[in-house]
Amino acid sequence: MLLIQNGTLLDPYTNTNTPADILIDNNGIIDRIAPHIDVCDGLPVIDASGCTVSPGLVDVHVHFRDPGQTEKEDIHTGAAAAAAGGYTTVICMANTRPVCDNLSTLDYIQHKASKEPIHILQACAITHELKGKELTDFEALHSAGAPGFTDDGINLTNGMLCLEAMKRAKALGVPLSFHEEDPAFVLSPGVNYGSEAAKKFDVLGAMPMSEEAMIARDIELALQTGARVAFQHVSSGRSVALIREGKARGADIHAEATPHHLGMTEDDVLTFGVNARMNPPLRTEEDRQALIAGLADGTIDMIATDHAPHTAEQKNRPFAQSMSGITGLETAFSVCNSALVQTGRITPMQLIRAMSQNPAEFYGLTGKAVTEGNRAELMIADWNAETVYTEYKSKSNNTPFTGLRLCGKVRGIICGTYCTVE
Repeated sequence: MLLIQNGTLLDPYTNTNTPADILIDNNGIIDRIAPHIDVCDGLPVIDASGCTVSPGLVDVHVHFRDPGQTEKEDIHTGAAAAAAGGYTTVICMANTRPVCDNLSTLDYIQHKASKEPIHILQACAITHELKGKELTDFEALHSAGAPGFTDDGINLTNGMLCLEAMKRAKALGVPLSFHEEDPAFVLSPGVNYGSEAAKKFDVLGAMPMSEEAMIARDIELALQTGARVAFQHVSSGRSVALIREGKARGADIHAEATPHHLGMTEDDVLTFGVNARMNPPLRTEEDRQALIAGLADGTIDMIATDHAPHTAEQKNRPFAQSMSGITGLETAFSVCNSALVQTGRITPMQLIRAMSQNPAEFYGLTGKAVTEGNRAELMIADWNAETVYTEYKSKSNNTPFTGLRLCGKVRGIICGTYCTVE
């Protein structure tokens, strides 16, 4: 058994924000929650003084590069990075090599994931080989355990195919997750069009309308089909307005924002160069403020890292040749706390809801509340501790947040009988 004492239970599922002790039994089940629980002889105790105990974080958008690119990350190191960041559940994207568009690749990933102490789910591709031409076998892949479908990293440009995908997903009751960047308006990836950084690195950049046009189209398709759709890593203020309007019209649409889009702007690319190159790119301060406002009013439901590890050789190239994407699992809580909670823009409860409850509910994952009888899936965090990241559990460290002074530290997770809290 394990006893957590002196912490503050912060649970958006039950809207609880109160001091509480939590007793976990030998099977990893929450046995008792009370204002105070006495310590028995020999009972291991975690002193959570000054910390919150909340549901473990859930990331619906990670890349573990396994199979095919395990020099960047693999399922084991990805799981370690996730646990270090407070995550007890992650959903991997389908752009593995080979693409996760078949039962064999899905089975390989699920077998490796089953050996890890956290929950690792694998989304499958919407189209074969991510080519945007032929839909995968949604029914068979979902029956085998795929929680949803995505061609993440590649825009689903064919509107009729997208419509058919939504119809199929609606019939199955599974969600779709879209990377929205019309390639016609991505003149060069990784940096905002017209920015000083684009000029510095002598590239044209990606126009915000690349995202906005696709989101506008897919809101209309979602309204027509009733499909449950998430827009990944939203970056534009206009996109936020479109999503807000689409929700008001009754569309079953949802939106992710990343910690980096919430905490940085196109100007940071001038400082951090290729380590701030991602798709969609960091945009203006006006866009960032619109994202934060959208998160505060619920237009943006989820914070997802888009954890995208690359080797140093692949990243440290001239800007136009560098790989897009940054790692994010280990720094996410600190970045979001610093940019959002410490600045007074949202509350701790709102942040945990966006990083835990809402992502879980989008994929229909249950049993995540911190209540008696549920499996313990917990994050313990100190919201006021100064944190500087210099080392990582991930194989890769392509992030602009290395060495920055951030506020907030994850002390560890408990996932069933697995505990990383020191």
